[in-house]
Amino acid sequence: MKLLVTGCAGFIGANFTNYILDRYPKDSIVGVDCLTYAANSEALESLCKNERFCFYKADICDSAAMDEIFGSERPEVVVNFAAESHVDRSIIDASVFVRTNVFGTQVLLDTARRYGVQRFHQVSTDEVYGDMPLDSEIKFTEDSPLRPSSPYSASKAAADLLVFSYQRTHGLPVSISRSTNNYGKYQHVEKLIPMTVDSLLSGKPVPVHGDGKNMRDWLFVEDNCKAIDLIIREGKCEIYNVGANNLWRNIDLVRRIAELIGDPNSQITFVTDRKGNDRKYAVSIAKLSALGWKPKADFYIELKETLDWYKSKFV
Repeated sequence: MKLLVTGCAGFIGANFTNYILDRYPKDSIVGVDCLTYAANSEALESLCKNERFCFYKADICDSAAMDEIFGSERPEVVVNFAAESHVDRSIIDASVFVRTNVFGTQVLLDTARRYGVQRFHQVSTDEVYGDMPLDSEIKFTEDSPLRPSSPYSASKAAADLLVFSYQRTHGLPVSISRSTNNYGKYQHVEKLIPMTVDSLLSGKPVPVHGDGKNMRDWLFVEDNCKAIDLIIREGKCEIYNVGANNLWRNIDLVRRIAELIGDPNSQITFVTDRKGNDRKYAVSIAKLSALGWKPKADFYIELKETLDWYKSKFV
């Protein structure tokens, strides 16, 4: 199988590309990334050493570039990781999020349709559902209404709707995965776990939004890669939630990281809460579990290994 993976130098995209190349010796990957600030040069350099991987520096919003790449490479499957994803940045300026996450997806869909791609998979987020009260025991299902709170999540929800419109209108085979918060190597330092490690190692106070009680479900990135792979190969042209049932309050996770780093008495600073900050996310994974998937990572083991990886990079 030949896959075209956009955002291949980003956090989840790089991990997914590594996963496919390691697991399927007959598969090849065409990587596309415009190499924004969030790209990981180390990950890309490692990928480029594999003869079954070829890389194009290109913007998914550039229709001519996408047409040239698709025409030359003829991928069977497209997996779209390319996205602006940092909520704080979307609050400051939503325009780049709408451009990349919505218009860029539309360009890819049109190109995939022209070249007869067998499956277009959109990588989305649980944030499209909005949030729920901290004391709620409800979990969002794939049929839950979309109630995005931030410009980022609104742009991802818009892209999801666009993806399925191409299935209905043009008959393009599509699927969507909506995962909870991922952790693992190659994540940009602006995100919670690497940011906390960087602050601790730099002797700086660790900033925590609001009261720190916001809850997130933490999913090991390799488990998400396995889920996406399964959906592409065995799943229907539908939506699948991906989660780990591993809920942590932000403040508790930060304290746990401080303990593992060896600085349990570190200074934690509560900063002004993010505008429209969601309190809690939780998704049902029953639909994906029916395909035989379940999260296998041991959070405590994988978190420590993830922290050790960041320590080796930040020191």
